[in-house]
Amino acid sequence: MDETLVRERIADILMVLSSISAGAHAERMTSELDADDPFAVLYEGINEMVETMVDGQQRLESYQRELELRLLTIEQQRSAIKELSTPVIEVWDRVLCLPVVGVLDTARSAEMTEALLRAITERKCRWAIIDVTGIEVMDSGTTAHFLRMAGAVRLLGAECVLAGISPNIAQTMVHMGVDLAEIVSFRSLRDALQHYVTTRLSERA
Repeated sequence: MDETLVRERIADILMVLSSISAGAHAERMTSELDADDPFAVLYEGINEMVETMVDGQQRLESYQRELELRLLTIEQQRSAIKELSTPVIEVWDRVLCLPVVGVLDTARSAEMTEALLRAITERKCRWAIIDVTGIEVMDSGTTAHFLRMAGAVRLLGAECVLAGISPNIAQTMVHMGVDLAEIVSFRSLRDALQHYVTTRLSERA
């Protein structure tokens, strides 16, 4: 075979491979060669290799898109769960209620405090009621979370009170020597709201 022709074909192969590596996956060795041409098998092998590579790339991109969609779904679900676990409800004009259910750890306390402070700022609320009716056990650590939360609320110019302490929790806290002197507490959410309404009426009188 003529040496010049060999060089031209090698150059063509290098150009196609270079284009493919740059992302032009549609490139192929398209010259029609005789079956007995020594380059025919090479061209065919290159085209098969490219087809395999493109197919693998497409599968990888498909898996990546699926993974991104699943991660987005997980993030949306996580956000929804977070919102459900830290609901802030406006129970009266400029009065917010944060019902707490279950165990309150450091991470959850931080999330609740962030949600409560954001709601107070956005809605310009004057009062925040932390309703602990759904908490079965309250220790010194949990109390410390509430005290920090109340302190942060007061820094925004709002008042923070605690409602719903059960007799069992109250007795446990007395035995443990837990001090709630820094935060006003009420027997129930209803009592807290009644106190707020009475206070507001007194201010207007």
